[in-house]
Amino acid sequence: MQSSKSRRKVVPEAAAAASESTDKLDQLLLSSAICNGEDLGPFVRKAFASGKPETLSHHLRNFARAKESEIEDVCKAHYQDFILAVDDLRSLLSDVDSLKSSLSNSNAKLQFVASPLLSSLDSFVEARNVCHNVTLALDSVRSCVQLLELCSRANLHLSSNNFYMALKSVDSIERDFLVKTPSSTLRRMLEKHIPTIRSHIEQRVNKEFSNWLVEIRTVCRNLGQLAIGQASAARQRDEDLRLRQRQAEEQSRLSLRDCVYALVEEDDDNVFGGIGGEVNSGYSNGGSDILRFDLTPLYRAYHIHQTLGLDDKFKKYYCENRKLQLTSDFQVSSMTSFLESHQTFFAQIAGFFIVEDRIFRTGGGLISRMEVENLWDTALSKMCSVLEDQFSRMQTASHLLLIKDYMSLLGVTLRRYGYPVDALFDVLSKHRDKYHELLLSDCSKQIAEVLAADKFDQMLMRKEYEYSMNVLSFQIQTSDIIPAFPYVAPFSSSVPDCCRIVRSFIEDSVSFMSYGGQLDFYDVVKKYLDRLLTEVLDGALLKVVNTSVHGVSQAMQVAANMAVMERACDFFFRHAAQLSGVPLRIVERSRRQFPLNKALDGAEFKLSGLLKQKLDGFMELVENVNWMADDPPQNGNEYVNEVIIYLETLVSTAQQILPVQVLKKVLQDVLSHISEMIVEALRGDSVKRFSASAIMGIDVDIRLLESFAENQAPLLSDADADADANQLKNALTEARQMINLLFSNHPENFLNAVIRERSYNALDYRKVLIISEKLKDQSDGLFGTFGSRGYRQNPKKKSLDTLIRKLRDMN
Repeated sequence: MQSSKSRRKVVPEAAAAASESTDKLDQLLLSSAICNGEDLGPFVRKAFASGKPETLSHHLRNFARAKESEIEDVCKAHYQDFILAVDDLRSLLSDVDSLKSSLSNSNAKLQFVASPLLSSLDSFVEARNVCHNVTLALDSVRSCVQLLELCSRANLHLSSNNFYMALKSVDSIERDFLVKTPSSTLRRMLEKHIPTIRSHIEQRVNKEFSNWLVEIRTVCRNLGQLAIGQASAARQRDEDLRLRQRQAEEQSRLSLRDCVYALVEEDDDNVFGGIGGEVNSGYSNGGSDILRFDLTPLYRAYHIHQTLGLDDKFKKYYCENRKLQLTSDFQVSSMTSFLESHQTFFAQIAGFFIVEDRIFRTGGGLISRMEVENLWDTALSKMCSVLEDQFSRMQTASHLLLIKDYMSLLGVTLRRYGYPVDALFDVLSKHRDKYHELLLSDCSKQIAEVLAADKFDQMLMRKEYEYSMNVLSFQIQTSDIIPAFPYVAPFSSSVPDCCRIVRSFIEDSVSFMSYGGQLDFYDVVKKYLDRLLTEVLDGALLKVVNTSVHGVSQAMQVAANMAVMERACDFFFRHAAQLSGVPLRIVERSRRQFPLNKALDGAEFKLSGLLKQKLDGFMELVENVNWMADDPPQNGNEYVNEVIIYLETLVSTAQQILPVQVLKKVLQDVLSHISEMIVEALRGDSVKRFSASAIMGIDVDIRLLESFAENQAPLLSDADADADANQLKNALTEARQMINLLFSNHPENFLNAVIRERSYNALDYRKVLIISEKLKDQSDGLFGTFGSRGYRQNPKKKSLDTLIRKLRDMN
């Protein structure tokens, strides 16, 4: 019990100790928060929450008392120092009073001494102010004098149109004097007139520039014409050089070693130095000694605008005006044809871009490369459009060639300045086919007129120049020896006329194709030359042969003309190759067949046909043959003598103009026709029967014809006369084999294939049957000469009967 009581006593003591420690801790925390300037809200809330606000008030009062004691300690510590400081100040007060009285005495003495000096100083200050005012006045007068001198100089420059120096003077006035000018009146005057002067100068140079824009259009046209003319002269020199090269090549090809050619190259600097070369004219002039065109107004206006700070505005103004001029240059007048105005059109454009190139190179940035290229792109597009439109309307080859020639010169001229001109040449390439079609049409009309005017008589040349113009110029001579005059040519007048037309076609074709430095165009020229020869000339000649040739002499002359044209065609292809810059060995290596084959075959066929018609008249005399004669004629029948006389006359005339091969071919055709007519006479209904003597007479006729063929062989042969004689005699093969079969002792051998192929290959079994039957009908009298009469049947007759029977079975 006692222990429990003791425990009850201990608990309050422990609780009191804990409560006391808690109060101390709270007071420390509160003091720390107040010293640190923290928020006391949590402490207040805690106190009211615990229901002990008195404790908080108590803590605060304790803290205030603690701080008051600290303040009291600090005040006590510093009060002693304050008392000591006051004592020091009181000791100094007596020293200050003595110093004040000393300073007062010194000041009085100084005032007494300095009074005269102050009056002198006032006089000095006044004099110095007067001097300063005079200096300022002199400086103002000097500044005004300089300003007036600059104004006078500016007026002088303005009056002498020296605008740049005038602007420099105005800039100097504005920079150096306008702000410093002492006279307000003068300053206001300058502020008013300086902008006016600049505006006046700008207007003056703009007026000069506008006048230059008007004048430069005429200058551009003249400049373009001169530049294109010089390009044409340069091209002509190149053509002359190529001509000399071709002549040297031709002489080398002919192995004429004694001829020496010197190819002299001329200096082109004198021709184009004034266009593309650099000039030493400085900033004011863009011309040269050859091509003078003054750029001084332009560069002056640009320089003035640069000085005014308006260079970008002037560049824009210049480009806009030049674009307007270029657009105006592209206006094609509907009042005049493009053919009449194309030279002016192209010359204006050429001159325009020559000037622009010079301005780009010497204008100091007035126009940029991109702006020049944009102008050129616009011009190129417009030129292509104009050319496309004009070319599509043209229906004359010569007009196309004229415009092409001048346009190609334009391209060559502007290419030297770096302008791309391929688009222009593409337009030419696009219309290449149309040009050649028109050229072919013109040549077709000319050839038709030439052939229609030709009487097909041998051409007579009285002078050597006529021979050179009509023969040597086309290399159609058969000998290098100049003949005696007057000279009768083996051809008619249409041959050199057609050659001239073809040569002109070649030259026009080459001229159209040789643009922009293009060299590889021989294949194109050759293609159209082939068309001219094979379609136009060959067709025209064939038409003349079929419609206008009615006599043997005309047909013979046409055939002779064709032989000459064969040599001329070789010249045409060589000439095209030479003009195209192709070596002749390439042309000679690629020789082709004669392009006028249809006309040649037609002429030979026409000649043969007319000769056959003529011979048919002589062959009508076959009706006078006595087919039942007892004795054969000794000198042949009448018809064959007439035929041989005509053929000999024909050969004597034809061999003067016709080539050997043509004459040989015609004679073969004619002799073959005679052979056919003889066989046809034997087969025909007009001959019912014939005797052996009549057959012998036909054999004599054939022998005469064969003799004629043998006699003509030496005249128609260049090498093997026997072979040519056999060729002519082979034309009589059918008649000869028929007669040989009738004379054969074993006619039935005709049925043997081997023998028939060897001896009777030209015979038709139907003709053999008909003719053999006519011999059979006259067996009583026919074979009397072959053997004795008797009851025993003649072996030849038996063989013939066998042949007839088997041929009937075959038929």
